[in-house]
Amino acid sequence: MTSSHWSVLVVRVPAEPSRHRVAVWRELRRAGALSLGQGVWAVPDVPVFADGVARVIELAGRGDGEVLVLDAAGRSEPDGARLEALFTAERAEEWAEFLADCGKFDAEIDKEIRVGKFTMAELEEEEQSLERLRRWHRDIKARDVFGAPAAADADERLAHCAGRLAEYTDRVFRALHQM
Repeated sequence: MTSSHWSVLVVRVPAEPSRHRVAVWRELRRAGALSLGQGVWAVPDVPVFADGVARVIELAGRGDGEVLVLDAAGRSEPDGARLEALFTAERAEEWAEFLADCGKFDAEIDKEIRVGKFTMAELEEEEQSLERLRRWHRDIKARDVFGAPAAADADERLAHCAGRLAEYTDRVFRALHQM
C-alpha cells in the first residue's frame, strides 16, 4: 500500500503534571505514530489510525494541552517515499522485537519439556503468553500498512509458536492422565 497522505499531529501538553505528557506519548507510541521532531508526529491517513488520533486528542485535552491535526503529503515523490520508509522502519523494529519474543516463547516451551514440568498451571501460563503474542501480532499487523518485510516471518513464527503450544498441551494432558 502506498499512502501519500498523512495526518501530522502537532502536540503541546504542559510539562506538569508529567503524567499527561507521558499518557499522550504512550498513546502515540501505541498507535504507531512516527515522531518527526519535538511534539510533531505523523501517521498515514488511513482509518486504522483514527481511534489512536482521537485518543491522543482526548488525553492531551485532559492535561490542558492541545493537538493540531494537519493533512499533509510530501511535496515530491521522494518526500512521500521517505516518510513511508521511516514509518516502515519503525514497524520493522516492532517485528524484530516480536520475533525475539517468539524465540523466548519457543525456548520456554523447550525448557518446560526438558525439565518435565507438565502442570495445568504451567500450561495456563504458556497459553497466556501465546495469547499475548497473538494480540501483539494483531496490533503490529494493523499498523503495518506498508508491509514491512519481516511481517511474513512474524506470521510464520506465530504459527510455529501455536504449534509448539499444541505439542506442549498434548504432553501435559498425557502426563496428567498417567497419574
